[in-house]
Amino acid sequence: MSTEGLSIGISVGGPGAGAADRAHRGSRRAALARRAVWAPLAIDATAILIAVLDVWLVIPEKAPPYSIYLSGLACLALAGRRWMPFGVVLLTVPGFLTGWSQLAAMIALGMLATRKQTHWQVWVGAALVWMCRFVQWPLSDFAQLSWREHVLDGIYGVLVAGMPIAIGLLIGARAQLSQKLGELAASRDRERKLTADAVRAEERARLAREMHDVVSHDITLIAMQAGVLTAQESPSARQTAEVIRQLSTRTLEELRSLVGVLRSGLVDEGPQPGIAELGRLVHNSAVAVRLTMDEVPEEVPPKVSAAAYRTVQEALTNVRKHAPGATATVLVRGEDGALRVEVCNERPPYEAVAELPSGGYGLTGLAERARLLGGSLETCSTEDGGFRVLARYPLEV
Repeated sequence: MSTEGLSIGISVGGPGAGAADRAHRGSRRAALARRAVWAPLAIDATAILIAVLDVWLVIPEKAPPYSIYLSGLACLALAGRRWMPFGVVLLTVPGFLTGWSQLAAMIALGMLATRKQTHWQVWVGAALVWMCRFVQWPLSDFAQLSWREHVLDGIYGVLVAGMPIAIGLLIGARAQLSQKLGELAASRDRERKLTADAVRAEERARLAREMHDVVSHDITLIAMQAGVLTAQESPSARQTAEVIRQLSTRTLEELRSLVGVLRSGLVDEGPQPGIAELGRLVHNSAVAVRLTMDEVPEEVPPKVSAAAYRTVQEALTNVRKHAPGATATVLVRGEDGALRVEVCNERPPYEAVAELPSGGYGLTGLAERARLLGGSLETCSTEDGGFRVLARYPLEV
């Protein structure tokens, strides 16, 4: 983390980005719920209105009162067609037989066919609707019809009863097809997920082999060479060699832990250091650091605690690499339901002797970790020539 020649700015979402996404999804679900409630009611009201208009437009001036009442009952019965479709069909039969509620009976039969498909209730309802269209009321008028008129009424009865059933069967088949397509899509998603998991497992195993064969070997050699240097007579050389040996041993232990995680393929990353280990981290950082922990909750989610530890670790590593000799301050504070982690360093008194390799992946990894936890990471240069890393992690993960 240098003050000259290095300027990295990463900002991933604001502290309220996750809350905004959750609020948007909640509002969308609420809108869909309201639509699911009002859409059926609007359709039922429209069906009743059409049935009433059908009766009102064809009813004669001198119609018997009972026929008007039965027709009105048939129209109002459509309100319950979603809960008891067969019962509604039965309620529409008297109004159709003795009155003029033909359309109400057809709508009720169509809903019955949609719900029951080829159930016996559908065929009973179809027979009743056909009978109402075939038989004329009063029966004395029906008896006076010629055989040609009976044949025509029978044909029209088939159309009146068959059309709602055909439409209902079509709607039911479409619903079944949509369900099957949904199941097929879910099956394909599961298959793709299994394939992706297999590919990731293979890649993780390859990375584990590379890390073990290359990195572990080199770190082991460093530790062995440091052990040889501890035999030197110079106290400073022995002290430096001991620090190198301890760092190599600790790095090798963490590397072996990572290799185990990669080979296991588990989502859980196992035990991770947290904010409780920040004191030891600062003590062993080889950097002049002032650590302040203010209003930190007693219970911090493990992922947030590990993220705070990794943030301080990466920031102090960058101070050693890019700002040697600079003084750093570490502030960990709980505020507004979040954990604030801030690491600042002053302007280094001198330039780094040797340029150490750096790809910027450490800060990128911290930014990705913050995004996954719903937090944010910001980095910037300070006015006095130093550098600052500021991370916020929500305490409710």
